Amino acid sequence: MLRRLYDWTMAKASHRHAGWWLALFAFMEASFFPVPPHPLLGLMCLAEPKKAIRYAVIATTASVVGGLLGYAIGHFAYAAFGEALLRALHLADSFPKAACYLREYGAEIIIVKGATPIPFKLLTITAGFIGMNLFVFLGASVISRSISFLIVGVLFRLFGAPIKAVIDKHLGKVTVAFVVAVLAGFLAVSLLGGGAREANQKCDMIAAANQA
Repeated sequence: MLRRLYDWTMAKASHRHAGWWLALFAFMEASFFPVPPHPLLGLMCLAEPKKAIRYAVIATTASVVGGLLGYAIGHFAYAAFGEALLRALHLADSFPKAACYLREYGAEIIIVKGATPIPFKLLTITAGFIGMNLFVFLGASVISRSISFLIVGVLFRLFGAPIKAVIDKHLGKVTVAFVVAVLAGFLAVSLLGGGAREANQKCDMIAAANQA
């Protein structure tokens, strides 16, 4: 079944409209959609290695634009539906701490956290809510999303054929390794906390107070 799904997705990834689908997924994920575009980007790059950097640029651009929508939701419509959206995405408990980190570190958090498994939509909505400088937010988002997507594009552009050969031969093992890597990333981020100890303790106290 995994093999059939892989073959089907590879066929769709090389479709002439695949770039539009990638842009749509990247745009939505940055503001309200729960599924990240990275698997689709990876498969598209795998199907067409010569277009890998182009696909990465598409994903980066669409994600930054989607991030502006997330910012607008947090800034103008948090009470109306932003809060409900975060609850639906199971991110409401992380919101107070995210707001504290953004106030403490600003662009640094967008750049560092946006390039990790931490949901980018949490950062975009929170940045809008706290009124983060829009130009700072935009610049940090461009850097963050470029790191996240262009690394994939460059790797597949340079090593697309050997990577595809490995995946074709060891699809099951590669899938397990990918899942383990994602889970390990979430664990590492949660343990490291992303900042200095005093700021972490302060944000923990603020988050606890808001959840009480």
